[in-house]
Amino acid sequence: MSRIASTFSALKTQGRKALIPYVTAGFPFADITPELMHGMVAGGADVIELGVPFSDPSADGPVIQQAGEKALAQGVGTLQVLEMVRIFRSKNSSTPVVLMGYANPVERYDIRHGKDAFIRDAAQAGVDGMLIVDYPPEECVEFAARLRTHNMDLIFLLAPTSTDARMEQIAGVASGYVYYVSLKGVTGAGTLDVGGVEAMLPRIRQHVSVPVGVGFGIRDAATARAIGKVADAVVIGSKIIQLIENQPKEKVAEVAQDFLAEIRRALD
Repeated sequence: MSRIASTFSALKTQGRKALIPYVTAGFPFADITPELMHGMVAGGADVIELGVPFSDPSADGPVIQQAGEKALAQGVGTLQVLEMVRIFRSKNSSTPVVLMGYANPVERYDIRHGKDAFIRDAAQAGVDGMLIVDYPPEECVEFAARLRTHNMDLIFLLAPTSTDARMEQIAGVASGYVYYVSLKGVTGAGTLDVGGVEAMLPRIRQHVSVPVGVGFGIRDAATARAIGKVADAVVIGSKIIQLIENQPKEKVAEVAQDFLAEIRRALD
């Protein structure tokens, strides 16, 4: 059983919902990420989604795009992200870490370091799952199988426009959890439609047996609580980026921890 599956199983036994914060690796300071990750765990994070900076992040809105651009400008690439996970793992062996990003950095890494090098090195660093935004399920069967041999999960996005056939297809390769994008748009866009999420989740669960997390548009304790009543996990990203982007270095982890502690109380 993967670390992600174990985490969700334990939360289900406790009658609790998973809190999954997203941050861009290397933002707002190139070397802050391991400390920030520990702060988020102290605030109640159950799983951490760590964004791999990329120059053309098609699913991300302005907030996360700018975070990625700043991280890239500070010299943070895939090698540095894996080292951040390794540093985090030296003090935390239990909290799952999911790398969220795009196909280009993964494939470029393999070109430079050898076939399947990214999976091998991610596993050695302590990564538990990957969410590759632009990897469609029909092209991921082999990739998912290789991840599973390293006890890592492949996580997929579902959208309000996803058809039943698409959900079936994703169910065949997804593991860990699926991430339901609650809005039609990019990260940080629009106002969350809680009623729409409530209506969609039973349909998703007809096809998908793994836990369902919901993200895009969750910005405060009230919306997190509402989503937590129907979903297995709440994912928050853009709001955290906004909160930490102008903080002095010594305050970054503390600000994230305090915000997530408020969300955690609301979920519980």
